[in-house]
Amino acid sequence: MQLGADHVIVRVPATSGNVGSGFDALGLAIGVYDEVEVRLVANDEVTVEVHGEGAGELPSGDTHLVARALHQTLEIVGAPLTGLHLTCTNAIPHGRGLGSSASAAVAGIVAARALLADPHCLDSRSVLAIATDFEGHPDNAAPAIWGGATIAWQEDSGPCAVGLEVDPAITATVLIPQARFATTRARALLPAQVPHADAAFNVGRSALLVEALARRPELLLAATADRLHQDYRSVAMASSHELMEAIRAAGFAAMISGAGPTVLVLTPRESLPALDRVLIDLVDGLHPDQSGDAVHWRALRPEIDQHGAQAHRIGS
Repeated sequence: MQLGADHVIVRVPATSGNVGSGFDALGLAIGVYDEVEVRLVANDEVTVEVHGEGAGELPSGDTHLVARALHQTLEIVGAPLTGLHLTCTNAIPHGRGLGSSASAAVAGIVAARALLADPHCLDSRSVLAIATDFEGHPDNAAPAIWGGATIAWQEDSGPCAVGLEVDPAITATVLIPQARFATTRARALLPAQVPHADAAFNVGRSALLVEALARRPELLLAATADRLHQDYRSVAMASSHELMEAIRAAGFAAMISGAGPTVLVLTPRESLPALDRVLIDLVDGLHPDQSGDAVHWRALRPEIDQHGAQAHRIGS
């Protein structure tokens, strides 16, 4: 496979996995974006500039996740490997349950596809398969690729995903604490087995969530109820769990975003003034975190992204 471009720009949204009851299956694309500019260079060097989230922390060479995903994709399709200069402008917070690693992997894969002479040789399911190799599971990669809401699952032939309709009246409020939390640590807190009644509970609520997202936003509170993951992780993110439960007690569909500790709230647009009044009262009353320090929250109200990863060739 030949290369057909030497300069591309990719934009990839943040994602929120699980969406409450849809553990390891449902995901939602959030309108907070990482942008990667890729230039091919004549030598074999890989250099990465990082601005915004992760600046000064992430690798600046070929071990950077975007670079690794890009090179692996070129290798898979038989395209020549080349030196790279990447400029990553990151807005997706790291270690907060907003899919930053999935978005980085998808950015590299989609950038590689855009560099190919025939980008159509790599369809979206192939992108999902490569991203899942990096992530281990497809629930965050799927909405980063397609946008909107998605359901992802695994077949013997590889990961699959389908898009879900999202009622345009639904809005997202994202409450991001300063503390980070590693996905590997979050998974380690989950039990190997759960009661049959809890599994049945989540099956019913995740099925209801499909209807709530598409046509019945008034059902979001009931549809996002969960017994499989959030309570088990509460000991490690007490302030996030407390905030989520308090918002739910006030009648709004709050959930831990992905592995946490960010809290996601989904509401119909007309309910936002009431939600804001609740948040003003709640955030001031939160307990300190386990270190004894006050928890500082950053609130965002992004759109639900409907387009997923986008790539553009420059000057070709």
